Amino acid sequence: MRPGPVAARDSAARIGAHAKALPLRRHVHAYERCIQTLDAPEFHLLDDQGGLLSCATVRTVVVLSGGPPPQAALELPPGAKVVTANGGAELARQLDLQVDLAVGDFDSVSKDRLSHVLAFERHPEAKDATDLELAMQAALRLGAERVLLIGSDGGRLDHLFGGLQLLASPSFTGVQVDAQLGPSLVHVIRHDRTIAGRQGELVSLFAMHGDALGVSTQGLRYPLEAETLQPGSSRGVSNVFEAPLARVTLVEGVLLAVRPDPHRGGD
Repeated sequence: MRPGPVAARDSAARIGAHAKALPLRRHVHAYERCIQTLDAPEFHLLDDQGGLLSCATVRTVVVLSGGPPPQAALELPPGAKVVTANGGAELARQLDLQVDLAVGDFDSVSKDRLSHVLAFERHPEAKDATDLELAMQAALRLGAERVLLIGSDGGRLDHLFGGLQLLASPSFTGVQVDAQLGPSLVHVIRHDRTIAGRQGELVSLFAMHGDALGVSTQGLRYPLEAETLQPGSSRGVSNVFEAPLARVTLVEGVLLAVRPDPHRGGD
């Protein structure tokens, strides 16, 4: 099916997992299918019953937060903007990516590593927000409909925890948010989202910033039916894809769907 001229919505996301150890790169050829970034997921519009209506694309801003280059293939759609958070500029250099905007105090980045940057947004070292939060806010100002964060799952634990909290922040309610942190994939779910994975793959659901009310799932081994997931509860941990597609809906709140290793099943 060829892309149709329709607007994407959060419930339209289908996230695939079939990446190989290839470098991050821009695709400049015409897409025969609606390929979006993050293990080449396809984005579709779904009706209220989850039926496929048509293909759609969204305006994507990729935020690089540093860490080693990703092991999985990450295909940037045509027109995607690239924003780096401080040390993410070094990751962009390693991946030979042109950076549209570099954000941060640049305390850990040498000048010669910023030669591929088109614009800068410099902040003092002493500030009230992390470089990552500032970079994601910049992504909104660039008109993002989807923010894709690429970073590490290691390093400072406080930075990792703060970053996960940030992904589900109310500031990004109006955009779709995904992340690849090391080998793991993270998807923010508000109201309704359909995720594509592999049968046997692990996925955990975490309530963020308050209770997630009326959570229901389809396509997972341990179904939830209009349940409440609370922050600090392990109720949603270690579920398993039973089908290529899993749908998660909720009445109120926000969830993180964490796929710890999309390339390895849970069985």
